[in-house]
Amino acid sequence: MQDYLNFSGEKRPSLDSLNQTGWRKSSILGLIVWFLTMTAVPIAIWVVGERSVSTTMFLATVAQATLIFILLGQAWGGPRALLTAVGVAFLGWLVEYIGSNTGLPFGTYQYTEKLQPQIAHVPVLVPLAWFMMLPVCWAVAEKLVGRPSGWRFMAAAAAAMTAWDLFLDPQMVNWQFWLWMDVPSINYFGIPFLNYAGWFVSSWIMTVTLRPPSLRAIFVPMMTVYVIVWLMQSGGLLLFWGLPGPAVVGFLGMGCFVWAVNREKREERISK
Repeated sequence: MQDYLNFSGEKRPSLDSLNQTGWRKSSILGLIVWFLTMTAVPIAIWVVGERSVSTTMFLATVAQATLIFILLGQAWGGPRALLTAVGVAFLGWLVEYIGSNTGLPFGTYQYTEKLQPQIAHVPVLVPLAWFMMLPVCWAVAEKLVGRPSGWRFMAAAAAAMTAWDLFLDPQMVNWQFWLWMDVPSINYFGIPFLNYAGWFVSSWIMTVTLRPPSLRAIFVPMMTVYVIVWLMQSGGLLLFWGLPGPAVVGFLGMGCFVWAVNREKREERISK
């Protein structure tokens, strides 16, 4: 929609440009709120104690999920953003429900009562967590591959998502949000390696099912989210949560994608 004229002949912004401005302002506010809630997690634990972990983590997850929804709305419009949010959340809940009841595709585990509310014994926080990171990984993968389609895009998105769980699972198990059972003697800090194969396959299936359009228009804020999560998880696990092993491995895992994106950007500048 092009800019339009009022009766005095003055040019006014189009409705589309006004909508984009609204989405953009909302995304900036959302980024600030999310960052503040993330930094509030260790502070709340220091002040209130570990009983605050569930509440602060829930608030941080909701804040990031809201930010991602706003960014998707800016790129795709509200209806497609809402469809994606519902789709990722439902598929995330479904795979976790199947996983916690059958042991596939992640291994044998169960959720504790610490994360509330729950739907069929799956915490609501969990499908929100899938939504708050999977679209971010789509943006990372599109930057690396050049288009949001094809097996290379699916593999890159699934790998970027799985790299995040190198941090997440040890942290959540440390807080006893869920418990692993029948863990093989060779494992990843008490977590079966099957879990990471399950993450990769689940992320791939969700991406194939939802077929996301291009996120090139919001790559910068999406990549900013990925980098902030990478740095804050690395620092949090190393300095606050007493998990130096997962901190280092996760730093290297997600760091590979940060490095690859930076290399891609440098090559783009050189070719121009």
